[in-house]
Amino acid sequence: MRFHSEDQQPRWGQDKKDEDEKRDKRGDLAKRIVPNPRSRHPLMLWIIASFIVFMGFNLYFQTRETRVEISYSRFIEEIEAGNLAAVNISDRHVEGELATTSTVRLNGGPVDFIEFETWLLSDDPDLFGVIREHNPNAVVQGLPPSTNWGSVVFSILPLAVIVVFWIFIMRTMRGGGGPGKAFSFGKSGARLLTEDRPKVTFDDVAGLPEAKQELQEIVEFLREPKKFQRLGGKIPKGALLIGPPGTGKTLLARAVAGEANVPFLSISGSDFVEMFVGVGASRVRDLFEQGKTNAPCIIFIDEMDAVGRMRGAGLGGGHDEREQTLNQLLVEMDGFESNEGVILLAATNRPDVLDPALLRPGRFDRQIVVDRPELLGRVGILKVSARNVKLDEKVDFHIIARGTPGLSGADLANLVNEAALRAARVGHDAVEMSDFEEAKDKIMLGTERKSVILSADEVKTTAYHEAGHALVSWLTPGTDPIHKVTIIPRGHALGITHFLPVDERHNYSRQYWLNTLTSALGGRAAEKIALTDINTGAAQDISYATEIARRMVCEWGMSEVLGPVTFGKEDNQIFLGREIGRVKDHSEATAVLIDKEIRGLVDAASDRAEKLLAANLDKLNLLAEALLERETLTGDDVNTLFGVAVKSEADPAEEAGEDASSGDGQDESAASAPDASASPQDVEPPTE
Repeated sequence: MRFHSEDQQPRWGQDKKDEDEKRDKRGDLAKRIVPNPRSRHPLMLWIIASFIVFMGFNLYFQTRETRVEISYSRFIEEIEAGNLAAVNISDRHVEGELATTSTVRLNGGPVDFIEFETWLLSDDPDLFGVIREHNPNAVVQGLPPSTNWGSVVFSILPLAVIVVFWIFIMRTMRGGGGPGKAFSFGKSGARLLTEDRPKVTFDDVAGLPEAKQELQEIVEFLREPKKFQRLGGKIPKGALLIGPPGTGKTLLARAVAGEANVPFLSISGSDFVEMFVGVGASRVRDLFEQGKTNAPCIIFIDEMDAVGRMRGAGLGGGHDEREQTLNQLLVEMDGFESNEGVILLAATNRPDVLDPALLRPGRFDRQIVVDRPELLGRVGILKVSARNVKLDEKVDFHIIARGTPGLSGADLANLVNEAALRAARVGHDAVEMSDFEEAKDKIMLGTERKSVILSADEVKTTAYHEAGHALVSWLTPGTDPIHKVTIIPRGHALGITHFLPVDERHNYSRQYWLNTLTSALGGRAAEKIALTDINTGAAQDISYATEIARRMVCEWGMSEVLGPVTFGKEDNQIFLGREIGRVKDHSEATAVLIDKEIRGLVDAASDRAEKLLAANLDKLNLLAEALLERETLTGDDVNTLFGVAVKSEADPAEEAGEDASSGDGQDESAASAPDASASPQDVEPPTE
C-alpha cells in the first residue's frame, strides 16, 4: 500500500552554538513571510475618505438648516423694517442675523429663519448709512466670510476618490509590493536564494540514489563545464522531477541550490497565471532575462503542471492566459535564441497532463523519477530525520523501516517527529522503540478513537470480523505475516487487521491476488458463520474485493476465459486535458463475460473463506475471545495463541476442498497493498 504525504522535511539546525545566527535568519524569514504593513494602506485610505465625506455632509446639511439665502430686495425690506441684528459684508457677499424670526417661501412652503445670506447687486457706498439709520443697534462688520467647509470638502472629494482608487488598483496589481514596484506587474517575482540562508545539501537527502546522481552531474557540470565540454558534451537544458507527493522533489531542488554555488531562482507555477492575458508570458520573459543576467544559474519551477498543461484540450477548450504563458516558456527553453548557461529544474506530480512539446529533449532533457523509497532508503531517511532527536540505545531503524513499506520520505520524517512528541508527552528521557511503534500505528492505521462508545453487540461483531480476516490469512500459505489485530477504533475503522510483507514486493502473482480476495472477504464470512448474520461493516471489504477482481480481469490479464487482453481504458479525465468522448473498446457480449468473470472470482473467494472458517471454527472463537479480552493482538500473540506448528500442519486444500491459495495479504490497512496499474502499490485497502 502506498501512503501519500508532503515532501520530506529537511533538517534546519546544524549546531547548537549557532543559535544567535539562526535566530537572526529566522527573523529575516519572518520579515519575508509577514505581510508588509503598507499593504493595509488602501483600507486606511478608504476609512479616512469615508470620514471626510461624512464630515462634509454633516457640515453642509447643518449649514443649510440654519442659514437661508434670501433675495436682495428681501434684505432691503428687513433693513427698512429695523429687523437687522448683525451683518457681515465682504465684497458683495452678505451674511447676517435678524433681530426677530422672519418667514420666507422656499420650495413652495414657508420657512422661518434668523440667519441669512445674500449677494449685493453692485457696490453701494450708501448701504452702511441706510443700515445705521433704520437699525442703530445692529452690529456691522466687514470681516472675510467664514469658511464653508461643506463646499471645500465637496470641491476636493472627486479628486480624493480618484487618487484613493488609483492607489488601491496599483497596489493590488503589484500584490502589495514595496516602494518602487508600481510598474512590476509583468515581473516574474522569482526569489533569488542567497548564501546566507540555511543550506540543504545532498547529505540531507536519503533514499533517492538515482535522482541524486542525475542532479549531482548537473551540479558538477556547472562547477567544471570544461570537464564535459572537452569531449563535445552539452549541458542539459532542463530536468523534470516526477513523483508522488511527499517523495522529496522540492527537497532535492533545495539540495541542488545548496550544492551548486551558482545563482538559484525559485518560483511556483501558479505565480505565472493571472486574470490578464499576456501577464504570464511577460513574467516568463522576465524570469529568463534574470537567468541570462546571472548565468550560469538554475531556475526552479515548482508545481509545473499549473502552467504546463496540455494546450487546446479538455472540457471548454483552451485557456488563453495559460497557453500564452506555456508558449512563451517553450520559446525561452528552446527557441530561436538559445539560453546558454540557464538550466531549468521543475517538479510535478502530474506528468500525465503536461504538454508533449514541453517534455521533448531540448527542453526537458532529463525526466527524473522520484519514487517512494525502498527498505534501505527508508532506513537512510529515518537516520537523517532523527539527527537532532535524542534516541534510546535500543532503537533499531531497520525494524522500523521494515514495518513501513509504502511510506514516502515526508511520512517517515513525520513518523520521527510524532515519536519525539509522544516521548515528550509521556515523560521519556529519550525516544524509545515503543514511541516509534505508537507513531507508526498512528500514521499507518489512524489515531485511536477511545471516545467512541460501542455496544456489546457491536464489539462482538467487530471482534469476529477482524478474527475472520486474521484467521483466513493465518491458515493460507504464502500470505504476508500478521502484524497487529485490534478492535480499538482507529481513523474511520472500528477494527483493523494489519499485515507486513516479509520482503519488498515489486511484482504480484495471480495467486497472491486470489489470497488477497479471500482474506478481504474473511471478515464477512466470519460474521455469517459465527453470528449467522451479516452487517454493513463489510461494505469496504466488498468494494475492495470487487475492484481487485475487476483489475485482474480487465487490466492484468489474469482471467483464463478472457486471456491477456485489456478492457475499459476509456476512462479519461476530461477536465485535465483529455478527450471528452469515451470510446467503448469491447462488445456487449464481452461485457457480459467480464461481469461473469468478476462475479466468479469474488464468489469463489467468499466460498473459500467460509469453508476455511467453518473447518476451523474453534480457532475463530478462540481468536475472537482473545480480542474481546485484550482488544489488541500482535502477530506473535496470534502465533502463541494457536501454536506455530499449527499453521504448517494446516492444509487449506484438504479443509476447504479447493485451491489452497485462498488467504490474504491485505486488509483494512494492510501495509503491502499493491497497485492497480503498472506498479500495484496504489490500491487502497478497505477500511471498516
